[in-house]
Amino acid sequence: MKNIIPAIIVIICIVAGGIGGNFLRTSGGGASAGAEKHGGGEAKSSHGEEAKGGHGASEPAKDSHAKDSHEKDSHGGGGSSGVDYFKFTREFVVPVMRDARVDSLVILNINLEVDSSITSKLFSMEPKIRDNIMTTLIGLSNDGQTLEAISNIDNYESIRASVLMNLQKIIPTGIENVLIVDMAKQEL
Repeated sequence: MKNIIPAIIVIICIVAGGIGGNFLRTSGGGASAGAEKHGGGEAKSSHGEEAKGGHGASEPAKDSHAKDSHEKDSHGGGGSSGVDYFKFTREFVVPVMRDARVDSLVILNINLEVDSSITSKLFSMEPKIRDNIMTTLIGLSNDGQTLEAISNIDNYESIRASVLMNLQKIIPTGIENVLIVDMAKQEL
């Protein structure tokens, strides 16, 4: 008799948790799936428009790239060759070696600022692009300095420049910039 009441309470809690979890999963998944379907295309175009109008400091750099693409196209569709952002499916985790063992891990969240005409091409090439970026980051890790002091702005710029240079070897046109959104280092 003493064990029946706790067993009933446990069963009620499990059922209530299952119903609550199912309710939250259904409403949360539906909203995010609907947002991805509805806002996916619009977010890219409106984000590019915000970048053009809202960031005065980066506008001259985009103008120079826009002139290059305009010369190639010969039709002045400035809206069709806008800037888009390519986000990778997961972060880059780079081991930092010291004395033939892993000393720490550097985690980087990298996005690419690209011409909107190559966005669909990037999705199909993501494994090759990730491999290229990881090869570059491993090379920087092995130099013993670049990923050691991640708060040094010169190292930060060196990472961006190296990744951009190596990406432009496999995709010669369309990649405007490499954006390091997050960077963290974990000592082991």
